[in-house]
Amino acid sequence: MTILNIFDPKTTELLTERMNKLTAQTMPQWGKMTVGQMLAHCSVAYDQAFDPNTKRPPMPIRFLLKLLLKRKLTDATTPYKKNSGTAPAFLITDAREFEKEKVKLLGHIQKVEKLGENYFENKEAISFGKMTADEWNNLFYKHLDHHLTQFGV
Repeated sequence: MTILNIFDPKTTELLTERMNKLTAQTMPQWGKMTVGQMLAHCSVAYDQAFDPNTKRPPMPIRFLLKLLLKRKLTDATTPYKKNSGTAPAFLITDAREFEKEKVKLLGHIQKVEKLGENYFENKEAISFGKMTADEWNNLFYKHLDHHLTQFGV
């Protein structure tokens, strides 16, 4: 798996190009989400990273998440599996407006690029504790790539 650098403007451009190929009618190649739900789902990771009021899981749950999932989600070699489960906070079951969710997610991607690696170095993740900029990069990029691929772009 090739992980691109989300702090690089070229990666922002590539992700934007991929997202611009989506339409409100784009159907998934697997899974149950609509394209609007997928965009909203992808935004959750950024919402959690940027909103200081995001509720943290209880300490025992954080310990288990860090122990069991952090490496899987942040390593640079293993792509996410199709139809894998997701945390309750990431479940989007209501209808979402495609354009609104697309604009929001693109804004998050641009914000990450502008803030840069230094901002994310040792930044606390609500479920995994402090993470390196590389771990943040891998987490964000792998998740986006997985779901953009899910929708064929």
